[in-house]
Amino acid sequence: MTPGEQAEALVSELGITRPEDLDIDAIAFDSGVEVSYEALTGCEASLVGFKDHAIATISPSGSRGRERFSVAHEIGHWKLHRGQSFRCRADGPDANLASNKTVEKEADVFASHLLMPGPIFNPAVKAIGQPGFKQLGELASLFDTSLLATTLRLANINTLPVIVACYAKTWLRWHIAAQDVPRRWWLKRSLDEDSFAYDLMNLGKACNHLGKQSADTWFENDDAGKYEVLEQCVQTGSGDVLVLLYLADNRMLFAGFDSGVGGRRYTSSGSYVPKRR
Repeated sequence: MTPGEQAEALVSELGITRPEDLDIDAIAFDSGVEVSYEALTGCEASLVGFKDHAIATISPSGSRGRERFSVAHEIGHWKLHRGQSFRCRADGPDANLASNKTVEKEADVFASHLLMPGPIFNPAVKAIGQPGFKQLGELASLFDTSLLATTLRLANINTLPVIVACYAKTWLRWHIAAQDVPRRWWLKRSLDEDSFAYDLMNLGKACNHLGKQSADTWFENDDAGKYEVLEQCVQTGSGDVLVLLYLADNRMLFAGFDSGVGGRRYTSSGSYVPKRR
């Protein structure tokens, strides 16, 4: 089973069917993990185990949603990587998106599925339709998760044509797309001046609702101007901008493969083809 499937199997074994019953400390205890909250130096969470018992130490962050993710992440390590000790530097679900550390990514996947298991989370999303950040905030309150973790999970469940991206002032930090979003769509490396995200980052102009944008505001592809996307953005505590993009035009889901974007060439799977010397 995948890490996500293992997490959801655990939820099923415990007979949990409602978000309010996802008591992460109780799930940890049932899994043989004792949770302690105390300040740590040099990391945000740690896990030390011996035989069938482990201690997860979580540094208080002031956000219960982030702390819960940290606990779920350490349970993931205990279930998936037993026999190792861990000192995790970040308690946020985006911390390992740009990392090559497979074990950390696996623990993140486990955590997101444990806190927002598909059989409970998916129907909640379906009842909303096409959630913006206001509705995602309500889901976050329901599942006692952070807005970021909830938004990333939306892309992960692959029921809507959505892309989630995080931009610093001058560059793209990371992005994640729903599985059915064609890999031929290449996000711009920096914010376009016509985007709502640019206005938020540079002018402090709030973006309270999903709004239409020409797709060439967001994508490097030459044919992007033929289509429209829906955009909404919020500023993170670190000053970055979190962007939610929906492919509003269904034709974008069936557009032919684009092998050349920005002077580069790509395979149909989205891998960059280096130039021959």
